[in-house]
Amino acid sequence: MGPLGFSVDQLMELAGLSVACSLAEVYPSTSHPKVLIIAGPGNNGGDGLVAARHLHHFGYTPTICYPKPTDKVLYNGLVTQCKSLRIPFITAEELLAQPIGAFDVVLDAMFGFSFKGDPRPPFAAILNALKPPANPPPIVSVDIPSGWQVEQGDVDGGGLRPDMLVSLTAPKECARTFEGPHHFLGGRFVPPEIATKYSLKLPAYPGTAMCVRIPQTTTAK
Repeated sequence: MGPLGFSVDQLMELAGLSVACSLAEVYPSTSHPKVLIIAGPGNNGGDGLVAARHLHHFGYTPTICYPKPTDKVLYNGLVTQCKSLRIPFITAEELLAQPIGAFDVVLDAMFGFSFKGDPRPPFAAILNALKPPANPPPIVSVDIPSGWQVEQGDVDGGGLRPDMLVSLTAPKECARTFEGPHHFLGGRFVPPEIATKYSLKLPAYPGTAMCVRIPQTTTAK
């Protein structure tokens, strides 16, 4: 448990819910029902698994590609929750064998804050399938677009170019270089003293919303 009293599973639940709510703001289930969630082995992947569960309850038809599952209890529980809802899991090979355009939206939850170096198989091939000259559906990235560095962004041009970015807790430095049309903030739990301590200039969440659209020029440390 961290200094604010939140456990990892609490934070992951809040993050995943806010991601699902953000996606629903821009891509409603009536027009974009089929969502492909690509989950990596770390916390971003966990956020994606949580988001998949909420998207199911929101009326979407999610499909999960989780190529490198971990043996950690928390993640095993998230997988069990999704399988209990009969959300299908597909392998990387199955994903790459079908047209990516079979889905209406792709939720990129592969890599996040700690990503460094080059993507390893099978994620390298998955990334390539989501970049030009491929013609993927809209891509929604969780916190940091996969292939980007947390501070400098897409330094070598090998990362994704998402249509939508959902920053969690606060926008990271790399969000300054995000050029997509939709940028949202999620993770509604930051106490005022933390925002003051780190000089976080965060937009106010309206009403009971779990996400808020933020201006493209707003970036917090």
